[in-house]
This record gives sequence, C-alpha cells and structure tokens, in this order.
Amino acid sequence: MEGNMNTAPHPETEKSNGLGVASMVLGIIGLVLFWIPILPYPFAILAIIFGAIGRKNTSKKGFAISGLVTGIVSLILNTWVWISIAFFI
Repeated sequence: MEGNMNTAPHPETEKSNGLGVASMVLGIIGLVLFWIPILPYPFAILAIIFGAIGRKNTSKKGFAISGLVTGIVSLILNTWVWISIAFFI
C-alpha cells in the first residue's frame, strides 16, 4: 500500500494581488483626505504606481484597476480643489 489513503486532497489556494489591494487602500485614503494640502499626493501617486504594477498580475485585477482609478481621481480632485481655492483667493 503506497501513501496514506486517509488524507483529503488539498484545495488549491487562490492567489492574492497584494499590490492591487494596497493600491485600492491608498487610493481610498487619498480620496478621503483630498481636502488636506499636500498629504494626499503621495497616497495618490503610490496608488497609481501600485495599480499599474498590480494590473500585470493575472489574479484579482479588479483591486488594481480600482486602485488605479481612485488614485487618478484623487490626484485630479486634489489638484482641482487647490487650484480653484488659489484662484478665488
């Protein structure tokens, strides 16, 4: 008798996309903090970078795409708000 017949087969583990999740979290933080000067820019830029790199991963691309979109929106929104405030002052 070869091997142990009492063991159950191991289910395949699902790969994660850590950069995609990090991108989404940083993009959301950038969106929430858009009204604070200078602070959201690093979050938005890192969200864009991590989202672009995370899209190359074959699993769970949705996190990377949402992080990329929220990073871009955060960057645009933050820039637009502070330019409009500077224009009206």
